[in-house]
Amino acid sequence: MNRRLAILDLGLRPYGPTLHLQEDRHASRMRNECPDALILVEHPSVYTLGRSAKPENVLLDEESRRQQGIDLFRIGRGGDVTYHGPGQLVGYPILDLGTLGLGAADYVARIEAAIRTALADFGVASSRDAKHRGVWVGNDKIAAIGVRIARHVSMHGFALNVRVDLAPYRGIVPCGIHDRGVTSLHLHVPSAEMPAVKERVIAHFVRELGYSETVTEAVP
Repeated sequence: MNRRLAILDLGLRPYGPTLHLQEDRHASRMRNECPDALILVEHPSVYTLGRSAKPENVLLDEESRRQQGIDLFRIGRGGDVTYHGPGQLVGYPILDLGTLGLGAADYVARIEAAIRTALADFGVASSRDAKHRGVWVGNDKIAAIGVRIARHVSMHGFALNVRVDLAPYRGIVPCGIHDRGVTSLHLHVPSAEMPAVKERVIAHFVRELGYSETVTEAVP
């Protein structure tokens, strides 16, 4: 079967407008008005809280967040609280999982596999944890995953730390996990840069999800 994946590379864009774009694309995909898509973006500093997030896992109060320029959004994905910021590759796959023959668990596993293989291309060994989903380097999370699926169509997705300032993570309990840390690819491979990482993630995402071609779509 010929499966086409649209790639939308937004560059650096605030979280709120990107969420609206996701929601619009998700609704269009449910109506079968557009192909599957992978939206790629970097966000200015923002904390996002998933459906199961505990408020106490945000350690900074509103005034402290304002002073540090960190926004906060409560959203509909799974999982607890996470951080997005410049130097982090965020991917929002808007996919009809029904046509791909994937359930939620298999879908998340495919995302993990794509990211792990991309990291391996840079010589970084990583692992997955069935209890704490995402991608890990030792005891530190390098990629967070949180998705929402409605009428078999996915939204939200993954966040891979490429060359990100980790200091804002001190303002939260990342993913609600108290006894593990976070890391970024540049701490393991100082030469790693976003364009090369993005290229490898796209290539392995396409392979893991079974697409036969990609098309670059104009950014709204």
